[in-house]
Amino acid sequence: MNLKGDYTKIGIDQKKKAFTRLQQQNAEQRESNFNKELARMKKYCCAIRVIAHTQISKVKLRAKKAHVMEIQVNGGTISQKVDFAKTLLEREILVDEVFEKNEMIDTISVTTGQGFEGVVSRWGVRRLPRKTHKGIRKVACIGAWHPENIMFTVARAGQNGYHHRTEINKKIYRIGKANTPSGSTEFDVTSKDINPMGGFVRYGKVSEDFLMIKGCCPGVKKRVITLRKSLLPQTNKIALEDITLKFIDTSSQMGHGKFQTFEEKKKFLGPLKKDKEKEDEE
Repeated sequence: MNLKGDYTKIGIDQKKKAFTRLQQQNAEQRESNFNKELARMKKYCCAIRVIAHTQISKVKLRAKKAHVMEIQVNGGTISQKVDFAKTLLEREILVDEVFEKNEMIDTISVTTGQGFEGVVSRWGVRRLPRKTHKGIRKVACIGAWHPENIMFTVARAGQNGYHHRTEINKKIYRIGKANTPSGSTEFDVTSKDINPMGGFVRYGKVSEDFLMIKGCCPGVKKRVITLRKSLLPQTNKIALEDITLKFIDTSSQMGHGKFQTFEEKKKFLGPLKKDKEKEDEE
C-alpha cells in the first residue's frame, strides 16, 4: 500500500486508480502475459534491474510514501538474472540476506544543508585585515583583468551542504534483529536492546532490524541512506579483521547518562515518591 500511492494521480476529478486494468484480467491471462514479458527480456535485454521499495510504515515517522529504487542484478547470464529476479518479486528482503558482519560497505546519502553561505564558511578562506573597504569576509582578488572570466578554482559564495555524497569502506560491526537483546555482548551479558534510555535523540527507538557500522553517515536524522556492497575487493588488514564487540553503551544520550537500563536505575535509586503515590492510588 505504501508503494501504490506513488502510482496514483492525486486530483479532485481523478477517478482512475492504480493497477485497475491489471486487476481486471483473470489469473491465467495475467500469468501468460507475465511469462511473455520474461521471455522477451531473456531474448533482447542486456541489463536486468528490479524495482524495490522501502517499508516506510515500519519506521514510526511522519512520512507515508515509500522510497522507490531500481537495483541492477549482476552475475551470470541474462537468463539466469531474469530467473533470479523472478524469485525476489513481491517478497520481503531482510538486511542479513544482503550484508554480513565484518563486511565493508558504502553509504550514499544527502548531507546536512547549510543554505547559502559566504566564502569564509564555505571554502575556509582567510578573512581580510580589519580596515579593509567593503567587507572582510571576502576574496581579495577573484582574477586578472584578462582573460575576462573567473576561474573555477576561485572561491565563491553559494549553496553549502545538501549535496549527494558517497562514503566508502564502512565496516559492519553488528547486524541486529528485532525484539532480541541486541545490546548484549559476550563480555556484557546484561539483557538489553540497542536503544539507549529514552531512545535516540531526534529519532526515537529502533524496533526493526538494524546495522551497526563504524564511523558516521552523511545527512541528518531520519533521512534515507542507501547502502551498497563495496565495488573493490578488500585486501587490507583492517577490512579483513574480525571484530568482537565488548560493550555497547545504552545510557541516555539526552544528558549525562549513567545507567544502562531502567532496572539498573530503579535498583540504584530505590523506591521513589511517585511510585508510592501510584501504590496508594491503586
